[in-house]
Amino acid sequence: MEMEGDTMGLFDFMKGKKENVIAAPVKGECIPISEVADPTFAEEILGKGMAIKPTEGKFYAPADGTISTLFPTGHAIGLTTSEGVELLIHVGLDTVQLKGQFFSTKVEANQNVKKGDLLLEADLEEIKKAGYDTVTPILICNSDDFSKIDCKKEGTVNPGETVITCAV
Repeated sequence: MEMEGDTMGLFDFMKGKKENVIAAPVKGECIPISEVADPTFAEEILGKGMAIKPTEGKFYAPADGTISTLFPTGHAIGLTTSEGVELLIHVGLDTVQLKGQFFSTKVEANQNVKKGDLLLEADLEEIKKAGYDTVTPILICNSDDFSKIDCKKEGTVNPGETVITCAV
């Protein structure tokens, strides 16, 4: 029996490294990253990914991991998943110009989070009134570490639903 248990443990470890699942951090409409009106995202300069046009202003952890970067303006969060996927969640385009206005972060840098934990809140209506697009790119900054990355490109999603899978 012991050997069987050891084999299962090894198999689980391999399975965890084979495919990584990233959930939607926010409720909204999925779009291909190529349709984002900012070439830094659309041309995948920072990494491969997808985008969501949010319909609610609450953003949740898309996987278990650690907050690797927390922008002081609250408009973007970097998260390194427990499997080593380096994610960037960027709420809106050019929203760094708002200098934190309409954003409220709920986590701190180096904090461990679980999938579904609230990361930040954004007042989407006020951001739009200020003239900014609220489309939210979700990028894998270490895309080159994965042989295959599949992203959901259309349809409505709720927080927690899978939007990206990546394989080593």
